[in-house]
Amino acid sequence: MDLVTLSRAFGFSFTAGINLYATVAIIGLAERYGWVDLPPQFQVFDNDIVIYGALALYAIEFLADKIPWIDTVWDTVHTLVRPLGGALIAVAAMGEAAPLLQGIIALMGATVAASTHVTKAGSRAAINTSPEPFSNSTMSLAEDGLVIGLGFLTLAVPIFALLVTVALLVIILVFSRRLYVGAKRRFSSRA
Repeated sequence: MDLVTLSRAFGFSFTAGINLYATVAIIGLAERYGWVDLPPQFQVFDNDIVIYGALALYAIEFLADKIPWIDTVWDTVHTLVRPLGGALIAVAAMGEAAPLLQGIIALMGATVAASTHVTKAGSRAAINTSPEPFSNSTMSLAEDGLVIGLGFLTLAVPIFALLVTVALLVIILVFSRRLYVGAKRRFSSRA
């Protein structure tokens, strides 16, 4: 396992936790149109069903994510989907590897995707309690920008993307307690 492969597995797992479908579409389109020279294991994403399916589901998620409370339902449904997607993307990024290594990489991908998913879902649930209508759409657009930006960074400069991903995960860890306490306070005050 080389550092570039690990960086791509890690970066794409991170973005899959926020928006799995945009991540899969980016990988599939990059492989299809040769945006960067990807290893052969990424050919699994260069399939019409995978690309068009991911783009269609991304369009649905793009709309659902902008509507308060519908985004919470969407995120709830994806609580298992995104971590599993992160695990599958990480394993696919590795290519052929020993079963033990594949298992470790799958767990890493699922954990990273679950971390970003829980952060996204928790943040959105807290934002949905805000009385003004713009914060939800603004946050959703910022998430879309992060996924697309980090996705392309992971394709073009994977080792730098790994550094960015690790930095973002550290920020998530540092602020996760604050997020939990804030969300708990908001929901307990409504009861």
